[in-house]
Amino acid sequence: MATLQAELIPGTEKMLHELGQRGYRLAIVSNGPVGSIPNVLGPYGLLDLFEVCAISQGLGIEKPDPRIFHYALDHLGISPEDAGRAVMAGNDLAADVAGANNVGMISVWLTWSPRRRKTQNGESEVLHHVIAEPADLVPLIEILDSEGMK
Repeated sequence: MATLQAELIPGTEKMLHELGQRGYRLAIVSNGPVGSIPNVLGPYGLLDLFEVCAISQGLGIEKPDPRIFHYALDHLGISPEDAGRAVMAGNDLAADVAGANNVGMISVWLTWSPRRRKTQNGESEVLHHVIAEPADLVPLIEILDSEGMK
């Protein structure tokens, strides 16, 4: 069942607009129903900021399956060899961090969510970067970009 509406994590709207204004290309990689994304992001005018939405229900695969990440990367024109130049920010260690790490992306764990597990479980969940709130992502990406996203 699709989420009908939701409040964004504080600072998300500003962070997405800042990244878009700075020319960073954005994609959504999400587990859940296809309808949730437009229902949640549409009212905030954020949906058009994303070039691709890789949604588990629509693709028949869920994070951390590498195929959902490869779908997003492919639709952004990023080869598997260049996955290390792409950042995946998410709040779920098992789905977001492990999934990104397993395809060679730069993983950024957002610790904000009170309902998510807070301890790493295995090598696939080794953290590249940790942020406490969405606003922290913009300066981190600027630093990573200046370093060649390595």
